[in-house]
Amino acid sequence: MVHFYELATMDAAQRRRLLRRAELRIEEVTERVRPIVEDVRTRGDAALLEYTARFDGVELSAERLRVSAEEIERAHHQLDSRMRAALEQAIRNVKAFHQRQLPHEQWYTQVMPGVMAGELVTPISSVGLYVPRGKGAFPSVMYMLAAPASIAGVARIVVCTPPGPSGEIDAASLVAADLCGVHEIYRVGGAQAIAALAYGTETIPRVHKITGPGSGYVAAAKRLLYGVVDVGLPAGPSEAILLADDSADPELVARDLLIEAEHGPDSSSLLVTPARPLAEAVRQLLPAKIAALPEWRRAFCRAVLEEEKGTGGIILTRDMEEAVAFVNEYAPEHLEVQVREPFALLTQLRNAGEILLGPATPICLGNYCIGTNAILPTGGFAHTFSATSVHDFLKRTGVAYVTATGYRALEETTRMLAEFEGFPAHAAAVSERPLATWPEARE
Repeated sequence: MVHFYELATMDAAQRRRLLRRAELRIEEVTERVRPIVEDVRTRGDAALLEYTARFDGVELSAERLRVSAEEIERAHHQLDSRMRAALEQAIRNVKAFHQRQLPHEQWYTQVMPGVMAGELVTPISSVGLYVPRGKGAFPSVMYMLAAPASIAGVARIVVCTPPGPSGEIDAASLVAADLCGVHEIYRVGGAQAIAALAYGTETIPRVHKITGPGSGYVAAAKRLLYGVVDVGLPAGPSEAILLADDSADPELVARDLLIEAEHGPDSSSLLVTPARPLAEAVRQLLPAKIAALPEWRRAFCRAVLEEEKGTGGIILTRDMEEAVAFVNEYAPEHLEVQVREPFALLTQLRNAGEILLGPATPICLGNYCIGTNAILPTGGFAHTFSATSVHDFLKRTGVAYVTATGYRALEETTRMLAEFEGFPAHAAAVSERPLATWPEARE
């Protein structure tokens, strides 16, 4: 039976377990991932090829790690025309949304007469995008990552993605990568791919930043490599909350609960509602809807919503205020809101990777083609991290210019603060500066 909780009666352990969701499993695999990361650091390509054979069942040579231009060209011819049209529409929307995020390349303000301060915005020089595979392929992840990286102007965009059974990368993902300006694609996945991007190997030069979702193993590898490379936002196993009141349609709610649950057994999918009739109706509908899924997706949904270790289900609250407080505490990756006045509630929803309002905005639309980015912080990190955007691929550098007039106004303040903090060289740099020799000193 689907997990059913009444928030007011949950004990601390139950609540803590739901709030930590897949993070528990990431911690469990960290020590298993550590030797893989170290092995790739020390043995490079040889380690990559061994782990690809062991974990993916694919024998590769170092020469086949990189996807060739010919393979990408073939993919364009192989892809079904209707699928290409769907990709093109989705990519157009994603590009349109992210183009709007581009900031000015530089800006300045006069903080006081003669003192100019501002920022120079430049792209990161190289990024590694991780695109998972699992039992299917995820071209949507490819364009959600590659489109904003390309718009930001990243000079070297590298993708690592696990190979299929014959070592292939699916045509849709290759076409999406090409349409978004990806420069290099390597058929390697898992923790070993993250390590390769961080340290570099004989075939895969290192990058300065890695981003993209993945399994607990991928998430654990990123955590281990924090400090070696910028590992981007924490994007682990999928999670969602559907926040609803008594106006919601139980059929829609039940269907939408399965969207994130079918991603895998370590996903989390919760209905949070103060409406008991809705909660009971959804609980009754879910078993039949789960049973109608293909066997392996059915197994994932049951693991999430019914099995003992699952962190999905239904949470009944006393009122909407308590429901909103729980949502803000949980800080879900995806938040779908089906209430009478969703925009009225929006200002109260502070922590979520994305917020999708109304019954016509299911999570699957956001995952593919609305335009907003679907690569989002998981594990409660929506408290402090934002959705993937153009800003993830840009950096800001402070720029300042001070005239002689501005210098005179700041000289004494600088000297006093430097002496107070015990930095005599700082103080001397202003008190003994030969200002009269500057051309600007005549102003």
